[in-house]
Amino acid sequence: MAERDSLRVMITLQGDLVRKLKSATPQDKPRIQAEVQKLLALKEQQKEMGFSSAYESESSSRETAGPAPANRNLALKTAKGTRDYGPEAMTLRQRVLDHVVKVFKRHGAETIDTPVFELKEVLTGKYGEDSKLIYDLKDQGGELLALRYDLTVPFARYVGMGNVFNIKRYHIAKVYRRDNPQITRGRYREFYQCDFDIAGTYDPMLPDAECVKVVAEILDELNLGEFTVKLNHRKLLDGMFEACGVPADKFRTACSSVDKLDKTPWEEVRQEMINEKGLSEATVDRIGEYVTLSGGIELVDRLSEDEHLKAIPCAMEGLADMRLLLQYCDIFEIGHRIAFDLSLARGLDYYTGVIYEAVLRGSNPDDEVAVGSVAGGGRYDNLVGMFNPKRKQVPCVGVSIGVERIFSILEAKSMGLFRTNETEIYVISAHKGLHLKRLEMLNKLWKAGIKAEHSYKLNPKLLAQLQQCEEDMIPYAVILGDGELARGVVKLREIRSRKEEEVPLESLIEHIRTKLQTRNPSSAQ
Repeated sequence: MAERDSLRVMITLQGDLVRKLKSATPQDKPRIQAEVQKLLALKEQQKEMGFSSAYESESSSRETAGPAPANRNLALKTAKGTRDYGPEAMTLRQRVLDHVVKVFKRHGAETIDTPVFELKEVLTGKYGEDSKLIYDLKDQGGELLALRYDLTVPFARYVGMGNVFNIKRYHIAKVYRRDNPQITRGRYREFYQCDFDIAGTYDPMLPDAECVKVVAEILDELNLGEFTVKLNHRKLLDGMFEACGVPADKFRTACSSVDKLDKTPWEEVRQEMINEKGLSEATVDRIGEYVTLSGGIELVDRLSEDEHLKAIPCAMEGLADMRLLLQYCDIFEIGHRIAFDLSLARGLDYYTGVIYEAVLRGSNPDDEVAVGSVAGGGRYDNLVGMFNPKRKQVPCVGVSIGVERIFSILEAKSMGLFRTNETEIYVISAHKGLHLKRLEMLNKLWKAGIKAEHSYKLNPKLLAQLQQCEEDMIPYAVILGDGELARGVVKLREIRSRKEEEVPLESLIEHIRTKLQTRNPSSAQ
């Protein structure tokens, strides 16, 4: 009996832990998961010690008593690098997405969508060393497929395949990376990207400057704090590598090392370039003299007079573009947000011109909210031609907003409760026997386009209904009572102030619309 009681206790404990997992916060889930695993291990020990018959008997009795979960030993959790979003998180998330879309539309963008998976050959060879992070899919129907890694390559495939020669588009969708997740810093394996791209042949730096402006507008209006948009140019980087003696076939691998400088000290990057990339110490030290430089137009002037760079045409082209871009950014009144930074490299292989990255300033690496880069992008003029049957190139420039990282910041900063619904009117029964009248009123409100709810009980208590309004932060309630209905009126109650007024039924809809239009929208938040 003792072993049977012990097993019964363990089964109960396991059920309790599973229920805790369902409602646990992301921070608590690892601890609860560990407790579940310890309990499962203990049960296995019990079975090995000869208690299996008792265990099976206990399981059988539980199955006889009623339906059991499909697998009691299943440790419920989300897949690594993913998370669930409850109503509060989704409300905040949707506000961010709505804001980003508003800025995109302000700049004249239209939206598209592409499949969540692509032919594997479409994605391979486009991401440099990050290609190892692409999620491969099992061969289905004779096609080798992979989950999309970003929205840029699918966009280039869309433009090239459809012979689209001019488009300004935005695209918000999930992408997938077999990366090492850091949930608290907004780094997932499944996450949303918000992309803004301009495809077409235009005069130099005009589309590029608008992309930088879009980034600055979004980050300014989201009130994330101080930020800087770092700028650099791929042609200037290539010219710098050439001037330092890097072989042409190692430009991209050197670039991927330099790209780590935002997170890794120069000495570690230096050792990587020497020991892993095979560059000489003298070459790497010359690179170090450049990648530590940052500034504005004065840095462009200084580099334009550099004797080593002046001899390299692509470096001079990059500097000319940077001079023009900084001028346009000043006109757009975002010059104070810009930094020309030679350490910015962005390791993706498809960039050909201007590259940029927005980072929050003053972030503490030990702070849970310190997420660093929150947007990035650049010019990729040769990508579309890879997918066009006639190899026709369509110049492109774009930016990707790190909405998951932005969301992590705002979620950590959010204090107190906020509305997770948009209900405007709650229809209340003042006493018993009015559920049919309540349904009639609901139907009338819905037909008028007013967002309305009610209790799903036939005869709910008045106080319970009013409390529901307060909990859900619903601004108004229509209260139905026999006496008022007999006189052709209802009571309209403002929930926050608890003020009530009688309103004739024939004018109720217009009266409610007027109230909703004149009411301060922020008061519901």
